[in-house]
Amino acid sequence: MSIARLSLTNFRSYADLLIAPGPGFVILTGENGAGKTNILEAVSLLSPGRGLRGASLAEMARRGADGAFAVAARIKETATSAGSEIDIGTGTSAEVPDRRQVRINGAPASANSLSEYLSVLWLTPAMDRLFVDAASGRRRFLDRLVLALNPGHATHAARYEAAMRARNKLLGEDGRRDEAWLTALEARMAEHGAAVSDARTATVAALAERLAEAPEGPFARAGLALEGGDETDLAQALALGRSRDAAAGRTLAGPHRTDLVVTHLGKNQPASLCSTGEQKALLIGLILAHADLVAERAGRPILLLDEIAAHLDPLRRAALFDNLGASGGQVWMTGTEPGLFPGIGAAATWLAVADGVAKSR
Repeated sequence: MSIARLSLTNFRSYADLLIAPGPGFVILTGENGAGKTNILEAVSLLSPGRGLRGASLAEMARRGADGAFAVAARIKETATSAGSEIDIGTGTSAEVPDRRQVRINGAPASANSLSEYLSVLWLTPAMDRLFVDAASGRRRFLDRLVLALNPGHATHAARYEAAMRARNKLLGEDGRRDEAWLTALEARMAEHGAAVSDARTATVAALAERLAEAPEGPFARAGLALEGGDETDLAQALALGRSRDAAAGRTLAGPHRTDLVVTHLGKNQPASLCSTGEQKALLIGLILAHADLVAERAGRPILLLDEIAAHLDPLRRAALFDNLGASGGQVWMTGTEPGLFPGIGAAATWLAVADGVAKSR
């Protein structure tokens, strides 16, 4: 699927924006702060979650407006000439600005259901520290990879988190605990936690195998493994850990404690110890391999690559564009100037972004 039309209303720096990109490269250029990343963020909201910035709904609404915003898209199947079309959208209302609403072909739907229609993956400059920052960022990154292969993953993850929040709250009520309700919540956590763990394990195994068999190239090959959060009987572990968790104020066992461990296969070295350039190359290689895996199983995902060319040497830049061009999928990229994208011709959609407007070049 690709986006054939995208409209933004009172989203970030845009009062009203309508663009009609083609199915291949979509290149957004403009000065720093022009609003290029805002457009990528809008596209990222066409999938479950809080988008590529992880921002609150209030932050997404345009300042000075009524607190509501809307992101709408017409997505088109590009595998056939006929190509079915689907209208999807998300946003908030002025009456309830803190609740996200989703519509598919005009009908109300859940945010998690968006994954059944569109797979969206992204790389942003903030992710350059993925391998050295906290494990929570790597879990979010991993779950995005899983979601592209397993649309039901978002539902299981959301239900696990909801049950865990309810359990944590109940554990904090000294002297008023409902043991039967705790047991029920722990059973729910075990059920959905097992689904979350299984989906993560399957994704990591498939991606690790693909990367291990790939030839050496301009982008380093990553070795992948999971660490922690793999209790054999989670319900029992949670029941035995109630006093400990109550004292800690949080749950200390379960898949929310899992970490994605990444190594540089060529150097047999943890990614966290690699240079900044090597970490960038690992991340790009991982995303490219995963996009190919998704394409084989569920259709080519939409890629959002924010300022991707700025820190790549000419050789890797050319290799990246060649790979993406051969894939046939829709790829949105941002940069400060067109010169950062050599070799990408007129067949691409070129948009100059400035002052809340995106105009064709």
